[in-house]
Amino acid sequence: MNKILIAPSILAADYASLKSEIEKVKNAGADMLHVDVMDGHFVPNISIGPPVVASIRKCTDMFLDCHLMISEPLKYIDAFKKAGADMISFHLESDSDPDEVIEKIIQCGIKPAVVIKPQTAASAVFPYLKKVFAVLVMTVEPGFGGQSFMTDTVKKIKEIRDEAERLSIPLHIEVDGGIDKNTAPVAKEAGADMLVAGSYIFNSDDVVSAVASLR
Repeated sequence: MNKILIAPSILAADYASLKSEIEKVKNAGADMLHVDVMDGHFVPNISIGPPVVASIRKCTDMFLDCHLMISEPLKYIDAFKKAGADMISFHLESDSDPDEVIEKIIQCGIKPAVVIKPQTAASAVFPYLKKVFAVLVMTVEPGFGGQSFMTDTVKKIKEIRDEAERLSIPLHIEVDGGIDKNTAPVAKEAGADMLVAGSYIFNSDDVVSAVASLR
């Protein structure tokens, strides 16, 4: 099993003090930053784009995982590469061809990851496991922060981990949505090793303890 990596989601951060918020989670021992990008089309909400990612890149050396909740991710790979993304996670449910997106991300020298919504079967990612760095299993419906963990998504984490092990692939499995000290153990037991948490970390009175409790 890979080391457990903690990825605070800046969707829950105070954007007026983003630099200090990032420094706070880095100093608390977080491994990477999860950057939620929403276009108001693939999901109903709108968040941030490449300019904000570029600003984040200037103020931290943390690994940036850009989660593209957008309809046509293929069009924006170059922009996020230029902005400083280290990993680009895109949805299999988007309008872009998954193989083309993965190939484009690799060409840009970035780590590729595929994402599935709660209602998408685990088997949908199987054809891409040998090509990607990670699979992100959404444990809430994408588009909004602060939702509750959907327990019926846990079996998909295990299915993907079992398939990766069958293929002898050192795959990272990321989970995003409703992750806290109670749900993290469930996700880890199923095979997840990258935990995204927004509200639980950024709204905590003790960020160090919050990060440690997930690990």
